[in-house]
Amino acid sequence: MVTRRGGAKLPRIGLALAGGGPLGAIYEIGALCALDETLDGLDFTQLSGYVGVSAGGFIAAGLVNGMTPRELYAAFIENDSRDDGDLFRPSLLMRLAWGEYLHRLAALPGLAAQAALHYAFKRRSPLEAFERLGRALPAGLLSGAAMERQVARLFSAPGRSNDFRQLNRQLVLVATDLDSGDAVPFGQPGLDDVPISLAVQASAALPGLYAPVQVKGRTCVDGVLKKTLHASVLLDEGLDLLICLNPLVPFDATHAARHKVLGSGEARIPRLVDGGLPVVLSQTFRSLIHSRLELGLKGYGQSHPGTDIVLFEPDPRDPEMFLANTFSMSQRRLLAEHAYQRTRELLRSRRSSLGAQLARHGLSINDTVLDDPLRRLLGRQRRLAGTRSARALKRLDEVLNDLELALG
Repeated sequence: MVTRRGGAKLPRIGLALAGGGPLGAIYEIGALCALDETLDGLDFTQLSGYVGVSAGGFIAAGLVNGMTPRELYAAFIENDSRDDGDLFRPSLLMRLAWGEYLHRLAALPGLAAQAALHYAFKRRSPLEAFERLGRALPAGLLSGAAMERQVARLFSAPGRSNDFRQLNRQLVLVATDLDSGDAVPFGQPGLDDVPISLAVQASAALPGLYAPVQVKGRTCVDGVLKKTLHASVLLDEGLDLLICLNPLVPFDATHAARHKVLGSGEARIPRLVDGGLPVVLSQTFRSLIHSRLELGLKGYGQSHPGTDIVLFEPDPRDPEMFLANTFSMSQRRLLAEHAYQRTRELLRSRRSSLGAQLARHGLSINDTVLDDPLRRLLGRQRRLAGTRSARALKRLDEVLNDLELALG
């Protein structure tokens, strides 16, 4: 048991990060930066435990390896780190799964022969024969192997580790066994010998988009297929406080604020159906995973009444986090800034209730930081002393960033 001076027990605080692809990672980094600088007494690199799913697993693995939210932002949004490189390069996320294609192509002649025999001699329907040919289709369009290698390089740097067993904090990255539908909690006993980078790749292998990942004889895909947060793996350890981040919420277009586009007062999409199939599918996916999240949180409240659970997620009326192109890396700085500012707004709106909840665990909201109107995530200047010229530079930086946001 860890105690403070005087014998007071230190609170056990955990972090659960849901998935959401590159957009989810950008939101979580922006939100974590806002929380990290606003909540006094909280160090996101020194928590009792971490659980991550999909993109959230990548962020959780970075935090447990000692990378602060600001360092994650510098490395993956601003590309300011010489050692860490740019892990969000579209070229890494968009590599075709050539091995999967070749494997399926090699099987095509045999499958075609089987389909022809069934149709000719067993009087099977043409549709049934065609279904056999479906086995020649790849199980995923893209490969996460390039990203896995980059993550492995990142966590092999001095002071970090790509081995669950060498970490001084609990880390669980959850994937789903495609054959059984069971959760695969990498990092727990029996699954802690898997490299963290490979667990990240497996946890983020969204079916249909990314090829499944073979790990210890199991075919693994995105952990979100089983649950949205998988928070129970931490709650079962007896946490006092669990902080949850979920980047994907269904968009409420009926109550959304008017969103100007190039100076017009019109909303981008008055009705979601006008956005076509991609928007409809996005809304469907978000609604499904969010309904599971709501049910899960209710269950956690009943099964673990001694743990305070705090959830942060985007405003469902906010079109920016819904209409953004998931793979548009040119927007990542603007989206990170947007997530940062919206999280600060959320903290201000919940200041009283959240402050009382956090106080039970030795944490507090820094009102000076939270109420600073000039505080930004994007920054072109180094922070200077509070002189008149420094304030002028900060104001100029704010105006330039506002202009960038408007043009974006």
